[in-house]
Amino acid sequence: MTTPHPKSPVRRLMQAAVPAVPYLWLLVFFLVPFGIVLKLSLSQTASAMPPYQPVLDLSAGLAGLSAFLSGLSLDNFVLLMEDLFYGEAVLSSVRIAATATVILVVIGFPFAYAMAKAHPSRRPLLVLLVILPFWMSFLIRVYAWIGILRPQGLLDAVLIGLGLTSEPLGLLQTETAVLIGLVYCYLPFMILPLFATLEKFDWTLIEAAGDLGARPWRSFRKVTLPLALPGLAAGALLCFIPITGEYVIPELLGGADTLMIGKTLSDEFFKNRDWPLASAVAIVLLVIIIGPITLHRSIELRRLEQAR
Repeated sequence: MTTPHPKSPVRRLMQAAVPAVPYLWLLVFFLVPFGIVLKLSLSQTASAMPPYQPVLDLSAGLAGLSAFLSGLSLDNFVLLMEDLFYGEAVLSSVRIAATATVILVVIGFPFAYAMAKAHPSRRPLLVLLVILPFWMSFLIRVYAWIGILRPQGLLDAVLIGLGLTSEPLGLLQTETAVLIGLVYCYLPFMILPLFATLEKFDWTLIEAAGDLGARPWRSFRKVTLPLALPGLAAGALLCFIPITGEYVIPELLGGADTLMIGKTLSDEFFKNRDWPLASAVAIVLLVIIIGPITLHRSIELRRLEQAR
């Protein structure tokens, strides 16, 4: 019997480095920036450069470290809880994101269902049509909606020409325009996860339900929908999370009454130059995003355990 050759140090190092890469990625691109933002959120605004204090002075040794730590406080988070404006911004962002996600589900599910039912030779073309908007800049696509929704724009011209309305609708700079832009831009993120789930669906289950006397709606509710829930949950998360912190669409299509946390964060950072308060808003936004991610993870783990 031949004994296996011992692994060389270089080979062992390479094998140990492979699982370390994702942790290194998280450390450099998530934990370090998060630590910086967290430190800023515990600082105070200053009319200086940088526009916050305290600043750690390593040359002062332990005295500098002590002064730095004593200067940190939770004042910005207390202000966020006491000022109703920021609470309204958070609630408005969650409400708009939830509304847009529900609309995306209602529109995206039939699209994904039709794509999954299509002939296999046609599915690549249908997927290409879904992702085709990504070939154009996100900003240009949002700007195009300004030309469509503005007064006397393309939409008003078509509706007035067809005699469906006698005056401009005035959709631009409203929450309705923001929802239209959100649904248009995030629809592929809803369709693709649903399609990936429904494509693997065993359609003979629907035939079996029909043979047992189930009507189409009951078959959909009892068979199709439960099996499509993983893709539905993934699509909802892919849409709800970025929409909650969306900045570009509310800024371009929304008006002064459209209050969202992403726009509030930008105003605090660039207009008011209140970096500590803006960082506290970013931490609150991160906490809001972690909630649905944690819920989805627990549901998926429970589903996998039941499948075993």
